[in-house]
Amino acid sequence: MIPILQTPLWAQFQRTLGKRVHEGSGAGWQFVAIEEKTSLGTYLYVPYGPCATDAHGFSEALTALRTLAQEHHCHYVRIEPVSAALPTPDPARQQSDPGSHTSNTMTDSPAAHLHAAGLVRAPKDIQPHLSWLVDLTLSREELLAGMRSTSRNLFRNIHKKGVTFTSSTDPADLPILLGFLHDVAGRADFTAQTDAYLGAAAATLMPAGAAKLFIAHLDGKPIAAALSYDTADTRVYAHAAASDAHRKLNAGIPLLVTMMLDAKNSGMKFFDMWGVSPEDEPEHPWAGFSRFKRSFGGAEVLYPGTWDLPVNKGMYRAYGLARMVRTNVRTILGAVRTAAHRRRAARD
Repeated sequence: MIPILQTPLWAQFQRTLGKRVHEGSGAGWQFVAIEEKTSLGTYLYVPYGPCATDAHGFSEALTALRTLAQEHHCHYVRIEPVSAALPTPDPARQQSDPGSHTSNTMTDSPAAHLHAAGLVRAPKDIQPHLSWLVDLTLSREELLAGMRSTSRNLFRNIHKKGVTFTSSTDPADLPILLGFLHDVAGRADFTAQTDAYLGAAAATLMPAGAAKLFIAHLDGKPIAAALSYDTADTRVYAHAAASDAHRKLNAGIPLLVTMMLDAKNSGMKFFDMWGVSPEDEPEHPWAGFSRFKRSFGGAEVLYPGTWDLPVNKGMYRAYGLARMVRTNVRTILGAVRTAAHRRRAARD
């Protein structure tokens, strides 16, 4: 299971954005590494990678990344080794205990393994460290049975309201989704990827079969759309939005089910809902759409998170110090602004 972010096509897409991208591979490992710049220099970012089949392959990948960073004067390598926590689908378990954690395939203690390899926890996660996967090897009936009943019934009956679904691999259709994303961003606390970013992704990935646009129509007019990122075995629920004028139809729900069943019919094994928040954090900013994602059945997957491999240790320490100073300054300025606001409120 190679994440879309670690595929040659994703590397190609990143290059269209002007990024300098490196690819490496060996026996049992591979990576896509992107050069990212900071005020203190450059580092290598390996989103949801490197990918390795075992601990030895992971060690070989780290060695190659360290050498690559030295050659290109990068101060550190930032990695997210999801292959340390790949799920082992168990249909019976997913149906009976959809909130359970999957087992770990690299080591019983990912953090201990990563520390032993010379890595340190990054200041924050870049890609989500918690995701939600649906096992598409289940039968159609089992998939539908694992969903919330309202979602299942809506999928089965939405056609009675004149709603139909189509799909496209033509980048020219992307503006349908972009229009809905603009509307959502305008009425909610939501920041979508830029049109240029999504346009570049569509231009690279859709003709190659690595992305697909799904559209819900009411009497022939688009009312919702969603873009998936695809590999041979996994479909990722990437970007989605719907018309506010037709929100009572809840077209996004049957649209998502359509995406899942299309992926199953295409021979894929997993449907990745992407990031979710912990179930025991109801105030988390992602809590609402995380409940939505979990309502379609599946299982939680916990990844080790984002880790750094210092290469130039002096510069890495300087980076950490600069970050700490920026954080402290923001905290102080925030406290000053809050105090000033309270003083003005008291005077008024």
